[in-house]
Amino acid sequence: MVAAAGGARYDCIVVGGGHNGLVCAAYLARGGRSVLVLEAANEVGGAAVTREFAPGFRVSACAHLLHSMSGAMIRDLQLENHGLEFAARHMQTVALSTDGAPIALGATAVTMGTGTAESGADAAAYPGYVELLNRLAQALRPMLDSVPPRLGTDSWADKRALLQLGWQIRRLGRQDMRELLRIGGMNVYDLLKEHFNSPLLQGALGFDAVLGSNFGPRSPGSVFTLLYRLAAAFEAGGAPLSQPAGGLGSLSRALAAAAVAAGAEVRTNSAVQRITVHKHRTSGVQLASGETIVADTVISNVDPQATFLRLLGPEYLDAGFTRRVSHLRTRGLTAKLHLALEDLPRFAGVSADALGGRLLIAPSLEYLERAFNHSKYGEFSSAPAIEITLPTVNDPTLAPSGKHVLSAVVQYAPYALKEGWDQGRQQFTDIVVDTIKRYSPGLNDSIISAQLLTPEDIEREFRITGGHWHHAELALDQFFMMRPVPGAAQYQTPVDGLYLCGAGCHPGGGVMGTAGRNAARQVLGEAA
Repeated sequence: MVAAAGGARYDCIVVGGGHNGLVCAAYLARGGRSVLVLEAANEVGGAAVTREFAPGFRVSACAHLLHSMSGAMIRDLQLENHGLEFAARHMQTVALSTDGAPIALGATAVTMGTGTAESGADAAAYPGYVELLNRLAQALRPMLDSVPPRLGTDSWADKRALLQLGWQIRRLGRQDMRELLRIGGMNVYDLLKEHFNSPLLQGALGFDAVLGSNFGPRSPGSVFTLLYRLAAAFEAGGAPLSQPAGGLGSLSRALAAAAVAAGAEVRTNSAVQRITVHKHRTSGVQLASGETIVADTVISNVDPQATFLRLLGPEYLDAGFTRRVSHLRTRGLTAKLHLALEDLPRFAGVSADALGGRLLIAPSLEYLERAFNHSKYGEFSSAPAIEITLPTVNDPTLAPSGKHVLSAVVQYAPYALKEGWDQGRQQFTDIVVDTIKRYSPGLNDSIISAQLLTPEDIEREFRITGGHWHHAELALDQFFMMRPVPGAAQYQTPVDGLYLCGAGCHPGGGVMGTAGRNAARQVLGEAA
């Protein structure tokens, strides 16, 4: 990376070299601004990095699949010219079953593991269900690219944004518009019970509604999170599940290269200690080393609580705003497990080709709800829901020859575990491994090394308050024009010259980059 010259002045400083910060820097530099990106870690990427967790074994450390970055952004930033390659695209999802009859979920069809009348009816109902949800999600998709409007203003831009949103929903037609209003705030448990009979299919479809959230399938609003995920999938061209060659760290390196090629400078090992303010406007930053760097505009890719309460300081904010930020729901409920394996694990009823996709342990909606229940009392799940990938099936370079890596997202693991993670870490690791072993007999004999990242670890290692990958819970009261809080919902903040560009602002988390691009447009004064 290009180092900044001492004492230089910049138009813009981006605090945090995660994927949103790098996207923001690239677009700002392309817009003619002089830009400096400051990253505290020794590599860019934030939670989208590739790390060695055991000798010779590498893995995407936190985020592990490219789910929702649009093809248009990849082309616009020419990421493939900057080193981005894909080990797998259009990855299939398989719902695992202990009886050896898994279900393969496709974009328009589902392959049921049994030939019963129940499974036949569900297979027939699946295309209509998917088509309905995709239509509803498409109506929401333009929201992702737009700057949220402010309510109660005379601004034509705000009125136009509200009219455009209303028009998108009106275009659905009377029947679909009524259905969106009916199901938008309901829980996914009731929705799936309406459409399907198979517990395994219900559990697999319900899993995506609660993944990465503080929701169970019976939680109101869980249908909304599912529609949000589908809307993001449309941003990615309808094929959201992809695995970059070399892990997600290769995507982050490509983004950094694109930003540098556009004229931005990137510094690693440069922790920002303070956002400086002069005459009620940002004036730059002070690093932990004591160095001060001057800039007219500061854009923070750090989570909102850390940005406002730690880097800026509440003395520059009114009490009401500070209170809203302090009460953001930021505690993560998801852990990450990495296993270094001697051999490729086998899963009952899953073909060798399907091992390169996404494997789910969510045998029913009731299973998911019971797993969630523990978290209400500061406990981890005794029977967790798990998303499994075997990245070395698609990319053998991530492990020594013939050996493999298993990477799993695990629900539910509360940030504030009642007995503390120092006491509970090994027990939960054993529970997760034993759960996977029920679907993959012999797994224990193949394990060389295991690493568990709890939300507490994610907070510490990736500097995310609460260890939540969305930086703040994605829920109806923390979404769109209310994200992260009123007064900072258009990437702008109460302090002139300070902007947000991270997952804590609209449209939220996931390796998407849209927040970074939208923030850059705001700084540049472009229409979103």
